[in-house]
Amino acid sequence: MEVTRIRLTDLEINRGQVEGLPSNPREWTRADLDRLVKSIKETPELLEARGLIVWPHNGKYVIMGGNMRFSALREMGAVDAPCYVLPEDMPLDKLREIVIKDNGSFGAWDMDMLANEWDDLPLLDWGVLGIPSEKEKSATELLSTLTYDPLYYEPKEKPDIKLEDCLDLTKFRAKVDALNEYNLTEAQREVLKMFCYRFIKIDFESVANYYAFNASEEEQKAIERLRLVLTDMGGGKRIHRR
Repeated sequence: MEVTRIRLTDLEINRGQVEGLPSNPREWTRADLDRLVKSIKETPELLEARGLIVWPHNGKYVIMGGNMRFSALREMGAVDAPCYVLPEDMPLDKLREIVIKDNGSFGAWDMDMLANEWDDLPLLDWGVLGIPSEKEKSATELLSTLTYDPLYYEPKEKPDIKLEDCLDLTKFRAKVDALNEYNLTEAQREVLKMFCYRFIKIDFESVANYYAFNASEEEQKAIERLRLVLTDMGGGKRIHRR
């Protein structure tokens, strides 16, 4: 495919506007976007070499790959973007495959090599994840020194609650069970199971109730250490949940 420059006003982020094609399964933060803007300004050649992947739809072009790059270009005030235009008659299944593969990552960084041989570069600014920033290191060190005031919290009724009642594992268990449908190695299964943990729903109000009335002293210390409940001393003590 040849690279075609298309005006940003003719491009659309994939928000699920194509029937049968979900929105791109990628999220980013303001900090991520700022880093990408900085990266494009420093190395515009990479953007030219890896243009947006788009598909014609209702007189516009829906972005199959490159939503974040598009947002960064719009942030920069750019007029157009280099694009690879997919055939209009491309099957929906193929479009879905392109979306997933373009938004995914294969392989993993060798963190030891990055730390020892590439440490003179601003790796975090370049989007290499997994390397703690100085701010994160400081926060980790600070956490080990924090102490907490005793918690005062009194709901209307004293609850009879177990620690496991603070979790809703419904989605997590369903996704773990789904792994049994595939021929995976034990290592692969364990990694995918870790991914499934993000679907555990935590009821922090229940955590606070458990802390106040049912937790043992050691459990209370652990809950405080993990900052699952905090105390606001200003204007009266109140529970803050995270």
